[in-house]
Amino acid sequence: MKSVQQRLSALREAMKKHGVDAFVIPSADPHLSEYLPEHWQARRDFSGFTGSAGTLVVTADKAGVWTDSRYWEQAGQQLAPNGIELQKMGVDAPYTEWLAHNLPEGAVVGAPADMFALSGERGLKQALAAKNIRLEYPETLLDEVWDDRPALPTPEIYVHHPDYVSETAAEKLARIRAAMKEQGADAHLVSSLDDIAWITNLRGDDVPFNPVFLSHLFISQDKAVLFTDAGRLKAESAEALKVAGFEVLPYAQAADYLAGVKGALLIDPNKTAVGTLRRLPEDVRLIEAIHPSTFFKSVKSDADIAHIRNTMAEDGAALCGFFAEFEQILADGGELSELDIDGMLYKHRSQRPGFISPSFDTIAGYNANAALPHYSATPENNSKIKGDGMLLIDSGGQYWGGTTDITRVVPVGNPSAAMKRDYTLVLKAHISLAETIFPENIKGPMIDAICRKSLWQAQCDYGHGTGHGVGYFLNVHEGPQSIAVAAVPQPHHAMKSGMLTSNEPGLYRPGKWGIRIESLVINRPVENPEETEFGKFLYFETVTLCPIDMRLIDTKLMTGSEIEWLNQYHAEVRRRLEPLTEGAAKAWLIERTEPLAR
Repeated sequence: MKSVQQRLSALREAMKKHGVDAFVIPSADPHLSEYLPEHWQARRDFSGFTGSAGTLVVTADKAGVWTDSRYWEQAGQQLAPNGIELQKMGVDAPYTEWLAHNLPEGAVVGAPADMFALSGERGLKQALAAKNIRLEYPETLLDEVWDDRPALPTPEIYVHHPDYVSETAAEKLARIRAAMKEQGADAHLVSSLDDIAWITNLRGDDVPFNPVFLSHLFISQDKAVLFTDAGRLKAESAEALKVAGFEVLPYAQAADYLAGVKGALLIDPNKTAVGTLRRLPEDVRLIEAIHPSTFFKSVKSDADIAHIRNTMAEDGAALCGFFAEFEQILADGGELSELDIDGMLYKHRSQRPGFISPSFDTIAGYNANAALPHYSATPENNSKIKGDGMLLIDSGGQYWGGTTDITRVVPVGNPSAAMKRDYTLVLKAHISLAETIFPENIKGPMIDAICRKSLWQAQCDYGHGTGHGVGYFLNVHEGPQSIAVAAVPQPHHAMKSGMLTSNEPGLYRPGKWGIRIESLVINRPVENPEETEFGKFLYFETVTLCPIDMRLIDTKLMTGSEIEWLNQYHAEVRRRLEPLTEGAAKAWLIERTEPLAR
């Protein structure tokens, strides 16, 4: 394998050959996915930074990676040996401004067209316009220097188990076509893989942790064309598509097919790559909006919710087994490292009915490592779980009946009073959001501050959002909803009944410890409305079922209502999980759900 320095040197030579003064490599694929197949991991291979989000910019004598606060410490460590500068998003100038400032008049910026969103193109062109800097897409440049580029993935595409599907693909197509008509669209292009998987009721293994498959989908009032390689379809998948009215064409033909489009085409500019539209006729009118399917799949049906509740119980039972084993090993004087956690979790989850795979790489951070929100232990860099402190574990699973995502923090040895104070502040924040009642359609970012109140009063805060949407046996991060104080409230952030979202406040002290308590919640209608003239109100049903460790709580900081909420939650956890556990797991569950008293 080539070194990063070798790759950068080859890239700069190719840039010179193609007349390119700067080259931009985002963390993206033609579907603008969060997690990428190996075939599109160019930013990682050409920078050495392994985090999931970032943009690499290379000039003749400089290189930088722009990434968010989750990865600043990790990126700084991984980039420095290669002479690449860390650019902190939200602190340093965006890469678009950096390019405009550092490049001369009339320069040329290059980028891979299949990794660049239409919205990203517009933002970059606008930033470069004042100095007449051109944006070009040299088709072969990256492939010329990335000679060990991994091949496209080829796993089989399979049917989402019919017992867990509440709406047929044909019914979903009908809903989408009705939405297209309302928006005046003659045709609709969908490139986002989770949307396509949801629409077709198919799943795949092309992207780590996300059960999706490489594809594009073209929909008109009389056609539905799925662009994927037919040889990858299992027999029942091919038949299901035929019955639902889908035609299948090769994955590579999507861009050429669009050359025949007429009228108005509905696309999401944030989820459509420039390269996919390269042959689109100039007279086609673009209607730009979030995919109708994105809204549809964010609202889970009652049948889906029933499956999600059952899945959360199975996942919770697995976690009881894990924590019982984990605590027993430490009590017996055994040695564990952060690296051991993922395998132990997998062992227990894989024994539960309906389990398919993890939903993301497990984050297990002890003490200072937990202060990095997206820390990843490696054989070269990990901590032994010993001494006094706290271990943060963020993990999840993919099941036929849903996707899980949970974070718990547990004590090791004798945590300090300062640790317990911080933990209690985070718990208070978690409870604040969990017990919130809010108007239907309120924008998610507007309720973020409710969660932060206890932390702000203690003059503490955290840099990430409080809640992200979660798919149904799909991506662990799903839109359109978002509970994030930094997000500007938009119409698509409206909170609807049936949405599944995380509740995950945190507190991170660099070099010391990090805390996050995360459960998933479903928006549900208030059962006994007290008022009707003010519209409908919703509440959060906490569906994650796993004890929240009480050994780290400073009860003096808790109110009576907060203790009552916790005790009621633990009573429900015990009620639901006791029938699913036995032996050490059941004993652990009962011990960790005893009522908390002051």
